[in-house]
Amino acid sequence: MTQTITRPRAAEQALVLLSVCLAAAAMPLTFTGPAVALPTIGKALGGSPIALNWITNAFMLTFGSSLMAAGGLADAYGRKRVFLVGVGAFALLSLALAVAPDILWFDLGRAAQGVAAAAAFSSGMAALAQEFEGAARIRAFSIVGTSFGVGLALGPIASGLMIDAFGWRSIFTLVVVLAMLALALGACFLRETRDPDAAGLDWPGALSFTLALALFTYGILLAPERGWSEPTVIGVLAGSVALFIAFGAIERRVVRPMLDLTLFRYPRFVGVQLLAAAPAYAFVVLLILLPVRFIGVEGMSEIAAGRLMIALSAPLLVLPIAAGLLTRWLPPAAICGVGLLICAVGLFWLSRVPLGSETMGVALPMALIGIGISLPWGLMDGLAVSVVPKERAGMATGIFSTTRVAGEGVALAVVSAVLSALTAKHLAAGGSAAHAGPAAQRLVTGDIGSAAAALPQMSRAALVQSYGDAFATLLLILCAITIITAVVVFAFLGRRAEQGTEPGVEAEERLCTSEA
Repeated sequence: MTQTITRPRAAEQALVLLSVCLAAAAMPLTFTGPAVALPTIGKALGGSPIALNWITNAFMLTFGSSLMAAGGLADAYGRKRVFLVGVGAFALLSLALAVAPDILWFDLGRAAQGVAAAAAFSSGMAALAQEFEGAARIRAFSIVGTSFGVGLALGPIASGLMIDAFGWRSIFTLVVVLAMLALALGACFLRETRDPDAAGLDWPGALSFTLALALFTYGILLAPERGWSEPTVIGVLAGSVALFIAFGAIERRVVRPMLDLTLFRYPRFVGVQLLAAAPAYAFVVLLILLPVRFIGVEGMSEIAAGRLMIALSAPLLVLPIAAGLLTRWLPPAAICGVGLLICAVGLFWLSRVPLGSETMGVALPMALIGIGISLPWGLMDGLAVSVVPKERAGMATGIFSTTRVAGEGVALAVVSAVLSALTAKHLAAGGSAAHAGPAAQRLVTGDIGSAAAALPQMSRAALVQSYGDAFATLLLILCAITIITAVVVFAFLGRRAEQGTEPGVEAEERLCTSEA
């Protein structure tokens, strides 16, 4: 089919792809930019360590919990319509964040920005699935993955330069420009498509799932602050479980469910969901933790920290496309499994590098982590769409993206709590048990000055050493989790689909073998 497309139609497809790529590049800028600016934002807007953590967590919570509903809306009411609304709102909210007067309004704006990003992302990816077929679709998704990588690679250094020259509020300028370009191209060239069998959005399913995931994520974020036995935490998590049970019952009864639960019978579909969660703790959490470490604890400038972060994210500029090309000779399961193992080696190596080391000593293991995660990154979205019929591409994208982004939000909350607990343990071992917890929370947010004030009997060098030892232990934990995930993902995705049982998978397998 791709060989018969006329030249004007091929040009329109390229512009549609460019529109989605621009939106995809803008989203990681809103993820990495505030991370680089976190110490500066804290000084400008104030706020407790918890409030500063919500700068990232608010976006992750609403983005992850809204993706499934956004995918269903795109399938039911039109991918172009939802894409344009989502990208437009994303641009406007980015402008609003640039003028936020205090930390409360900033956190609320981040939450709203996450909803808009979910609408733009789910509908944009679903629209691409309708524009391209076969090998062209695999290449298109690889290019989008690379565009996302461009945002991750350039975000830290671009944010550092803009903060140094114009202040932290300027970091949203590039986001607005990319979003407006995506909006203009999408309005002109994107075709309106929808699921022909859709009978409107499954509102009971959408609401129950969105609320369940939001409560679950909120409970995980709240627990480190209040404790797992605190009544509010228990109530929130119990409410989440009840809503998840209600969601399952609803989806079994509706004719066109938002989530086809029968898909979880297929090992390859489950494998794709496990693969979606892997980058959360192997890579994404480092995009937040490392800039805080470099700037707040080690005392680097924003520009120097942004430049160093390129080592972690630069492989995403090219390797996702290379991974797509490698499927001509290697099965996707092998590429993904090997990539995660390479990432694990990088995590172990970085754990052996002490704080304050030379730049090259830190950059090399960071680059290895980026190389490893880039290999599955270019294949994940294409694999997600391949396991369901084309007409339900929005649902597939929503499920996959929900797993990935919700996993990132939960992973970031859990990892931050673990790092805080490990740091407090090391501080207490130094004879400062009474104030170790509050001081550790300040250290984890990069506020070493407040940590020193809480523990005046400890030297600055001892504080940094305690944080460094805790960070090294955390990296070893992440390394072990990544190795286990690599083995499980390889086993599930390595299984060949039974003929006629997994919709879409056989076509993907034939595609990979026919291109050899």
